[in-house]
Amino acid sequence: MAQVLEFKLPDLGEGLTEAEIVRWLVQVGDVVAVDQPVVEVETAKAMVDVPCPYAGVVTARFGEEGTELPVGAPLITVAVGADASGDAAEGSGNVLVGYGTSEAPARRRRVRPAQPAPTGPAPTAAASNGQGPARAAAPAPAPAPEAAPEAVPEVTDGPVPVISPLVRRLARENGLDLRELTGSGPDGLILRADVEYALRAAAAAQGRTAPAPAPAVTAATPGTTRTPLKGVRGAVADKLSRSRREIPDATCWVDADATELMRARAAMNAAGGPKISLLALLARICTAALARFPELNSSVDTEAREVVRFDRVHLGFAAQTERGLVVPVVRDAHARDAESLTAEFARLTESARTGALTPGELTGGTFTLNNYGVFGVDGSTPIINHPEAAMLGVGRIIPKPWVHEGELAVRQVVQLSLTFDHRVCDGGTAGGFLRHVADCVEQPAVLLRTL
Repeated sequence: MAQVLEFKLPDLGEGLTEAEIVRWLVQVGDVVAVDQPVVEVETAKAMVDVPCPYAGVVTARFGEEGTELPVGAPLITVAVGADASGDAAEGSGNVLVGYGTSEAPARRRRVRPAQPAPTGPAPTAAASNGQGPARAAAPAPAPAPEAAPEAVPEVTDGPVPVISPLVRRLARENGLDLRELTGSGPDGLILRADVEYALRAAAAAQGRTAPAPAPAVTAATPGTTRTPLKGVRGAVADKLSRSRREIPDATCWVDADATELMRARAAMNAAGGPKISLLALLARICTAALARFPELNSSVDTEAREVVRFDRVHLGFAAQTERGLVVPVVRDAHARDAESLTAEFARLTESARTGALTPGELTGGTFTLNNYGVFGVDGSTPIINHPEAAMLGVGRIIPKPWVHEGELAVRQVVQLSLTFDHRVCDGGTAGGFLRHVADCVEQPAVLLRTL
């Protein structure tokens, strides 16, 4: 006899307590395999798929798309057992978001009803409309064998060349069939720009204005709108507010001649092999400076009134995406060379742009490198990424008049700024760190002495 098991939204870890349902990947009546993703959710840190630890038939779903659920709330109920799916009812025990124990999820099948559904309220109505966590009843007994049609696998077309969940969501919300689009990205990848162009073209053909892909807003007084602080934007707001509230920060800055650093990078890339990014070289300089001034690779335990110093550098870097500002973390940055850092920065940046970063890739940083020069600005006073103790900001590198070897010359100049937690160190330590970074930028050979 089938047993109905309830699968709840698992503990997402890293302080995450809720998630928004973006897209259901299964329907009531679908047969699911162990570790098959059943729903796509968006947390304050990433867009992830949630795998189900049970194999069987989905008997109920809890919450509509767009609903925000707390951790521990029911997601689906699954009827397991030989009577339910024809397979042994074993669970994987896996409840980590975005991870499964099987190599590939099984293709889902839709079990079609053998006869019209009976009139009157269904036993799973409360579950399917998101009104409450009522446990669904087991499926109704199967009809007589002669009346039961064969379970037919759901008909699906070939894979759509889309990576970004945001692109899928934008198309879905506007009723656009992605299979009708030709992507402009590599190998026909459909990008957000392709979807927005198609929406504008469709709107123009119908003589109307295309819907803007903006966050949901609520009406306010005339001439104003209200945008909810939720998702990534809400998480950023909370974290920055906490940083300003708890951390007595201070900022120091210095201009540096980056001409030799740029020449060194050009020489490295001219030698063949993988290209080295400027961010990777700055990261190597950061880790070398932190080895000399470890006070800045720390955090303050306010309850214990202790400074916690870390012996490993997990380097966060600011990345602007369509979903907002995120800070992916390069693990053990101090143990990586410039080539490895370049590859990891590229991988995490691409994952950030497509919304594929996991919670683990967005947390646990001990120091942050913020290259705001890509926005065309020279300087800034960054807000520390709580609970870290410091952040190095890098402005744009541009030609400027500079006294070089006693003469006025045009050099590649950059402004460096360091915002630090004044509880972990005083200005002398912060100034020493920043000066060492500047020396390495001006004379890359200095970095060799610290390796």
